[in-house]
Amino acid sequence: MLEKCFKLSENHTTVKTEVLAGFTTFMTMAYILAVNPGILAATGMDQGAVFTATAVASMLGTLCMAFFANYPFALAPGMGLNAYFAYTVVIGMGYSWQTALTAVFVEGIIFIILSITNVREAIFNAIPVNLKAAVSVGIGLFIAFIGLQNANIVIGGATLVEIFSLNGYNLANGVEATSQDVGITVLLALVGVIITAVLVVKNVKGNILWGILITWILGIVCQFTGVYVPNPELGFYSLLPDFSNGISVPSLAPVFCKLDFKGIFSSNFLVIIVAFLFVDMFDTIGTLIGVASKADMIDENGKLPRIKGALMADALATTAGAVLGTSTTTTFVESASGVSEGGRTGLTAFTTAVLFGLSLFLSPIFLAIPSFATAPALIVVGFYMLTNVVNIDFNDYGEAIPCFICMAAMPFFYSISEGIALGVISYVAINLFAGKSKEKNISILMYVLAILFILKYILL
Repeated sequence: MLEKCFKLSENHTTVKTEVLAGFTTFMTMAYILAVNPGILAATGMDQGAVFTATAVASMLGTLCMAFFANYPFALAPGMGLNAYFAYTVVIGMGYSWQTALTAVFVEGIIFIILSITNVREAIFNAIPVNLKAAVSVGIGLFIAFIGLQNANIVIGGATLVEIFSLNGYNLANGVEATSQDVGITVLLALVGVIITAVLVVKNVKGNILWGILITWILGIVCQFTGVYVPNPELGFYSLLPDFSNGISVPSLAPVFCKLDFKGIFSSNFLVIIVAFLFVDMFDTIGTLIGVASKADMIDENGKLPRIKGALMADALATTAGAVLGTSTTTTFVESASGVSEGGRTGLTAFTTAVLFGLSLFLSPIFLAIPSFATAPALIVVGFYMLTNVVNIDFNDYGEAIPCFICMAAMPFFYSISEGIALGVISYVAINLFAGKSKEKNISILMYVLAILFILKYILL
């Protein structure tokens, strides 16, 4: 049945490989179950209800990806989008969280229309092949940077970012952390990178997942021996699952179907929707390009087969997520971790979706996975995606310079969508003014995108 449903042989994979890849993807993105409720709670939303909404929206969206597109991509409420939801729309602009959910809902409906009419697919196909490779590389750098930050290996400082030091960390964060909380976690993360790298070099099956688990277990050993001392006030919690409150699923009622359509015709509300649309659309397209490139799913014409199903899954997940009570649900870049483990079909996504469902009942286990244990996975996945740099034609500066801008922008500006925007603008502008637009056969849609991106920077 699995063979018929997911076409495993056709995609040169096995059930074991796909399930392992699904576990790996889930482990690298399980942090969203803890982080998303915490961010949205700042708006006054019930944290327990948002946890349930996050898990259910992730499960439904990832199931849609599995069966609509048969791709190994997972979905969940997106980082960055949830911060924009909470800190900009609600806290900054003064809208209620109910109105913000409505904006996400409207965005999802618009995406469904754009997916049905092939607009999003056309945008994907319009991006040149070299720029697609650059998006993959940029995402790799971005993922690695996130991993370094999550582990506090990289911290803020006088030079904007700098390598970890205890004094530097305390100064940047205004706290009094010690070597027994933040210090040992940084060391464990570095050890985790080495362990994961050794497993990769030795070609151990499930190397990324094993890297996460071994690093977590080492942390638990450190906690038992007193080398690591939890400090909840600074965000360093016990590494042991906490079942003190038993096993229960928090009610969705406080946030379910709480849409508020008052004031949706105001100019400010339109700006909010446009911002959600922009970030989500190009984050999703960038993620699909990057992860699909790594999995060799993009054909010789630079197109992704069955992309319509993938985009529709993303659109439906966003709409359903708003009704459930969470911010924009989107394709997660951490899907690359499962792809790196060999995931090639929707069975990987199906496995991840099942785990999101189980997380509702086993949340103490999944929420106990520390960021220093998943950070090595993100760093190594970043390396995997960086290897696509060899597919960029650096002998043609009209291709290479926009690709460089795209790659650099993603980690430096902390945004996949900004990297795509600057890559598209620079690609069109450089080749147009260099008189090579006809030679490059730049499509009309690329010109339209470049103009829209420029207007976005001017108006938003």
